[in-house]
Amino acid sequence: MSLTPKQIEYLQNCSHRWNVKTGATGSGKSFVDYTVTIPKRILAARGEGLLVLLGNTQGTLARNILEPMRKFWGPDLVGNISSDNTVKLFGKRCYVLGADNKKHVARIQGATFEWVYGDEVTTWSEEVFRMLQSRLRCEHSAFDGTCNPDSPTHWFKKFLDTADDLYQQSYTIDDGVLPARVVAALKKEYAGTVYYDRWILGQWKIASGLVYPFFAEHPEKYLYTGPTEGLNGTFYVSIDYGTHNPCSMGLWCVDGNRAIRIAESYYDSKTARKQRTDEEHYAELERLAAGRLPRYIVVDPSAASFIETIRRHGRFQVLAANNSVLNGIRATASLLNAGKVLIHSSCKDSIREFGAYCWDDKAKEDKVVKENDHAMDDIRYFVSTILARQYRWADWKEV
Repeated sequence: MSLTPKQIEYLQNCSHRWNVKTGATGSGKSFVDYTVTIPKRILAARGEGLLVLLGNTQGTLARNILEPMRKFWGPDLVGNISSDNTVKLFGKRCYVLGADNKKHVARIQGATFEWVYGDEVTTWSEEVFRMLQSRLRCEHSAFDGTCNPDSPTHWFKKFLDTADDLYQQSYTIDDGVLPARVVAALKKEYAGTVYYDRWILGQWKIASGLVYPFFAEHPEKYLYTGPTEGLNGTFYVSIDYGTHNPCSMGLWCVDGNRAIRIAESYYDSKTARKQRTDEEHYAELERLAAGRLPRYIVVDPSAASFIETIRRHGRFQVLAANNSVLNGIRATASLLNAGKVLIHSSCKDSIREFGAYCWDDKAKEDKVVKENDHAMDDIRYFVSTILARQYRWADWKEV
């Protein structure tokens, strides 16, 4: 096993109560933990309190830490999570819990923690972290954690700026050991977005201005201007349903290693001065499909009545969309920059919204302004539900 100078530096200095690595994705923050830090802490534990591993969810913690740890150390030393939310690590019982909601750790709330490992801390509930602070109460209790940077107003950044007995490291993507071609691809995928500053440069950067500024600056890079009649592939339709608000529908063709939005429908009842019924929206869906049979119609999950209308007609199979806003934005930005998602030049409302969709500069956390967002939402539904699997094109998995 070969460690980078940055990882060796961490091991030489992580003797504090709080030991935190922040910075770029893929920079080696977790590798040093599951190969050295976690085994070392567990084997040195005195049994005076609980050993706890916390992640955004139990599933992300298993994927980010336990699975690669099991491959490295073997199943005899790294067990599987049991029904009581514990895992045997190097012969010792450790709790494995999600920290995105306080209720997930309520069962250990009154206990003393001897050591805690924290994965993706900026995705946690602040309440969980505050509870954790009060439970690290052995004389030698310690915390090791990692995170990607977020907004400079994030509660964890404020903690890092004021904490006592803290050792903190910051990583850029170039501090890691990823192959040069992978680093170059990641830099390209996040170029022009707040995620480049956070996930590539390792900076705490506020989300401001346009959500997709690169599209507005050079729209020609992201447009498809060729004919659509001869495209062969799998078709989908994504829909952001609206009655008072606009209803946006996009017809997609997944053709080889790219997805092209080949046509769209955008109906604004306020402009038209007439609201459509669900049956009228369905008739527009039939028109947009234009004789094609899409594999799935991906619909805003809150549109229960319209989903039922589609199902009642019995022609199309419906999927309720993955509606994770921030994850969907990251995935969409990544695939646009990678040249894997293209917008046909006839999709005027999508192009218009790309030039107007912006972050809420006044919000304390990452939040978009709820204007000019209907095509943006249906595009995000398609990317999140059909294309994205951990935000990498190669990891597609249909739902």
